[in-house]
Amino acid sequence: MSVPAESEYVPGQPGGRFDPYVRLIRSLLPRTACISMFGPSGDLMWSTDPMTGPDLMNIVDDALLSARANPESAGQTRLLAGNQPVYLCALRDEAQQLLALLAVACRSSDGQDKRNHDFSFAYSLLAPAVECLRRDLIAHTTIEELTETLGGLDKDLNLLLTQGAAEPGGGNDGANELPQLLQQTIEHLRADTGTLLVPEKSVMLLRAAGGVAPDTQFLMRTHRRLLSLAHAQREPLVLNETQSAAAPEAFPHRVLCCSLRSRAGRSIGVLALLRDAAADPFSERDAHIAQILARKAIGVIESNYDALSGLYTRAALERRVRALVTDLKAAQPWSALYIDVDQLHAINDKSGMHVGDSLLSQLGELIRQRLPPGAFGARISGDRFAVMLPARINDAERFAESLREGCGKLNLVQGETRLPVSISIGVAPLDSANTELAHVLAAAETACKAAKDRGRNRVEVYHASDVSIMRRHADVGIAGQLREAIESGRLHLAAQLILPFAAAESARPHYELLLRMTDDVGRTMGADSFMSAAMRFQLMPVIDRWVVNHVIESLKPRAGILEGKALGFAINFSGQSLNDDTFADMLIESIASSGLDPELFVFELTENATVANLPRAEALMQRLRRLGCGVALDDFGTGLSSLSCLRQLPVTMLKIDGSFVRDVLKDERAASMVRAIAELARSMSITTVAEYIETEAISVRIAELGVDYGQGFAIGKPIPLSDLLTELPLPSEPPAAGADAAAAPGPQGSVAGDSEEMTWFAGVTR
Repeated sequence: MSVPAESEYVPGQPGGRFDPYVRLIRSLLPRTACISMFGPSGDLMWSTDPMTGPDLMNIVDDALLSARANPESAGQTRLLAGNQPVYLCALRDEAQQLLALLAVACRSSDGQDKRNHDFSFAYSLLAPAVECLRRDLIAHTTIEELTETLGGLDKDLNLLLTQGAAEPGGGNDGANELPQLLQQTIEHLRADTGTLLVPEKSVMLLRAAGGVAPDTQFLMRTHRRLLSLAHAQREPLVLNETQSAAAPEAFPHRVLCCSLRSRAGRSIGVLALLRDAAADPFSERDAHIAQILARKAIGVIESNYDALSGLYTRAALERRVRALVTDLKAAQPWSALYIDVDQLHAINDKSGMHVGDSLLSQLGELIRQRLPPGAFGARISGDRFAVMLPARINDAERFAESLREGCGKLNLVQGETRLPVSISIGVAPLDSANTELAHVLAAAETACKAAKDRGRNRVEVYHASDVSIMRRHADVGIAGQLREAIESGRLHLAAQLILPFAAAESARPHYELLLRMTDDVGRTMGADSFMSAAMRFQLMPVIDRWVVNHVIESLKPRAGILEGKALGFAINFSGQSLNDDTFADMLIESIASSGLDPELFVFELTENATVANLPRAEALMQRLRRLGCGVALDDFGTGLSSLSCLRQLPVTMLKIDGSFVRDVLKDERAASMVRAIAELARSMSITTVAEYIETEAISVRIAELGVDYGQGFAIGKPIPLSDLLTELPLPSEPPAAGADAAAAPGPQGSVAGDSEEMTWFAGVTR
């Protein structure tokens, strides 16, 4: 226990801490000239007279030597300083530790023998004041120590609360949060150097206090030993004994070592703090605080780093990229790599998930080992990785190529068989105009998908002049607009008239529905503008469900008018919906529960989509036919198995592909194909429709070839479906006077005809 030095005592100053004792001592010893108090080391704490003189200092030094040599002595004595008597009183705590030395110098009395002055009488007078002063010092020192302890605890709590507020995912990325945590730990625990090592996550941090250069050589020599110590200890390890002749194996620094353990309890790294050999030893409190901060470091690591690959998680990468794009300097070009493991699903299916996980782990290690300074990477989904390189596109391409080659050498073994491994990589300049990860990586992802389309196991660089890559890149943005349009109800349908040719026996006109989207600025976009994106990003099942529900809900109010009219609406659905396990049941249930006559509907599917999944297509078509719906094959003639499909499937309509129709005037082979399809369909009682009739001459020629219906701008332009339906009266509305209740409305007026009823087929073309 030590007493802090006081400011110089000023006699008579109001409120002075020692003023009562000074007055008491002067009243007890009227001849008192000076009162001084010295600390255990001989330093002057305070005095009523700043001129203590060399004699008094020498007396105090001798008395302190005697007190330290004989702690059990009473410590009260009378000495002479010059011709003045000096009374010394040692003030000790309950453990007999010296707190202070009180010196009372008195003026000499004339005619008295100064050497024979009775000290015991003087001390008996001083004893009450000295005891009160001793107790005051003990109480004051205890309060000071408690205040210091509480201050330290406050700092501990503030550090822990500060670290607790910066939870992973709260805006900091692991790359910045870990160095900050390490630096704060070093400064708070008064260490000279600190290190955070997690080899499997490629985390190797070294920091020093106050701008001092860290001892990197020491870390290089001892990091394996530190990791070994951490692996063997669950609790913090304090090594305050430093290297000496008696302990040559000890560290040259005081060391505090904390193991970093995963949630599963496995040791994955170490937090080590170093102090100079001459500094204060590490305490239990230091070890406790370091252990708490080590757990915090584990939380940061496990939240920001993928457990399998050791790279960033997607969320951590998003924060890092956002910070990078915000601070990006034009002088430093950056490139993005998008990496996709080829055929990982096949490896998982054939060899097991554990083999696939081993591949992802090895690939993560390969990326970590090859990352240049400043670069960082992440596993952004199951089999996909992203890397950000501070490099120009040419250097990034070389890095990607070396990564691809290195992946081919990975040792992926099942039993005694080595499995082939490859990756496809897309490379693009970093898009600094966006802060969202999906937009930043869009060009690189597009190039990666082009690499997969072009054979896999290759590197593709994004070029604006590459048409296929540009199409993919544009689809990324369009897909986002399409999702927003679906959610906000900006999809709608238009109707286009399809007329029967005069030669068609018992043919009736009908309509086809065309899908439209209104973008965020109010422009109407045709299906050709967004269908590629919808197919690429698996949005077709959502769109198909919307179309089915929208058509049924639009027709329900007019169910009474449509009943018995033999009117039909053809709805086209995609191959993606055909592969959706729930779509077929949804479709059948929607029709059956709609209250509408199933014969109103003809459902279209492209020939290529049908061939791609023939068993499912046939099963759904059979269910639709049993329900009473019609079935159509769209784009007929472009597939490789047209006749086989026609023989096997219960189709009621063929839509001849427009590529044949457009060329019938200049290509006799195209005309022959159209005639053959029409004759074949007629022999099987199947209706035919020719698409893309753009001129009157084509219309005449198609009729001559025996096709039943024609569709195209030469026959009718699309109008909104809502406008078409308004011409159908609701059940509560009487028909207009003189109107033919069976007449079909059309965009160019009523269609002439002498039959009592007309058939409308409404389909969705894409």
